[in-house]
Amino acid sequence: MPTLGQVVEVLDRLYDPRWAADWDAVGLVAGAPEADVRRVLFAIDPVREVVDEALEWSAELIVVHHPLFLRGVHGVAATTPKGRVVHELLTNGIALHVCHTNADAADPGVSDALAGVLGLTDLRPLDPRPDAPRLGVGRIGVLPAPERLADFRRRVAEALPATAHGVRVAGDPERLIQTVAVCGGAGDSYLDSVRKSGVDAYVTADLRHHPASEASQHPDAPALVDVAHWASEWPWLAHAASRLAHALADQGTTVETRVSTTCTDPWASHLPSQIRSDQGGNVH
Repeated sequence: MPTLGQVVEVLDRLYDPRWAADWDAVGLVAGAPEADVRRVLFAIDPVREVVDEALEWSAELIVVHHPLFLRGVHGVAATTPKGRVVHELLTNGIALHVCHTNADAADPGVSDALAGVLGLTDLRPLDPRPDAPRLGVGRIGVLPAPERLADFRRRVAEALPATAHGVRVAGDPERLIQTVAVCGGAGDSYLDSVRKSGVDAYVTADLRHHPASEASQHPDAPALVDVAHWASEWPWLAHAASRLAHALADQGTTVETRVSTTCTDPWASHLPSQIRSDQGGNVH
């Protein structure tokens, strides 16, 4: 059975904190390095439901993608949602470790996992790091054969966990798709890079109205496929859990891992809107 310090050492080797964006907060949030770790729960969000799952499974460590704190705090009383999480972690001896933008930039990382479940191959970074071209945010890859956007949309929907958000698409359903860019998490800041790359489609999350509208006006614009933030990053959890277990086994120790299936996407339901016209022709 490894110690928390040994597990963190492996995680930092797989997802080097130096790869994280300068605004990010990654690494060990709670836990004593000398404590033993037998079970590790992997999840996207450090929320109460995930802590409850860790408690039920008797995990000693939770590895999450999203940071618990991105800004400095002056207290962690259990009177706020995040304070309550800290209280539950410390009270029950559960450690918390964050792999965020360092996991986005890793090779393989978050977008490799997303590309993998979509069946993309020949992957390369969308936004490579100048000092290490194999590292960087996003991936560009190719499908085994061209397929209609309508079919590719179905491929995306079937590959990712179900959410209220579902899959939103901008583009001609009959357009042929083969070269695809993906970015796990919020990806509208890369729309210009995606268009310049010449891909047929871009799969990401959190596309806002104005950037998506402007990007779609270009004659060489790719189709846009917008999915839930949580769903776009969820495939990475299994990758990270497997890599950790194998790396520890190579060192002669092991942990039991579990990927959380608790949907922590904040949106709980979705109802398509309908356009109705009254007798006067006004649209409501």
